[in-house]
Amino acid sequence: MEVPHYLPVMLNCSGRRCMIVGGGRVAERKAAALLASSAETIIISPSLTSFLKSCYEKGQLHWRKREYQEGDLNGAFLVYAATNDEQVNGAVVAEAERLGLPVNDAGDGGRGSFITPAVTRRGGLIVAVSTSGAGPAASKRLCEEVDAMFGEHYEAYIDFLSGARVRIKEQVADRSRRQVLFKALAKMDILAQIREGRFRPWSEDELASWIDAYREE
Repeated sequence: MEVPHYLPVMLNCSGRRCMIVGGGRVAERKAAALLASSAETIIISPSLTSFLKSCYEKGQLHWRKREYQEGDLNGAFLVYAATNDEQVNGAVVAEAERLGLPVNDAGDGGRGSFITPAVTRRGGLIVAVSTSGAGPAASKRLCEEVDAMFGEHYEAYIDFLSGARVRIKEQVADRSRRQVLFKALAKMDILAQIREGRFRPWSEDELASWIDAYREE
């Protein structure tokens, strides 16, 4: 069987309805990721793990306390089939595909339209590692190695870049000038300064002055 050539995508699920069919440990992992992304998370399952039930009681997710029924996926943005029943997962995948929804089958990644990679986060830095479904354990191990490689310096670096880009977009209307500033940011030795302990976060006034200086060139 030929391994699919997956397309890497960073998906914004904030405020969007994401469905999980199943309430066990696998569903728990999917829900944790969705909650972290501020998705409107809905779980369909007769029972939940203690963690998921706690999230429900805190109002962090919605719970339809019953078995999955055809039609449950109407209005969804993203779907996870995460039960321990292959037939139920298959029915969820089939309905999602009829509705044109991206769906992950936790029991058989090849049957859905997407798989989830191992992920490490350092603030705004997100590194995802996948073996195209061939070895989830290997993906996790590789992700741990990548995490050790980057370290906390990149978190501060990404925070600086993110804040600077937001300010540039607010202060500079001309797109071509924005690109000049973005390229200038990329060439700066901020990461080296952070690693060497020489970096001091810029104030709002300092950042505004830097932007103005480049606009005048």
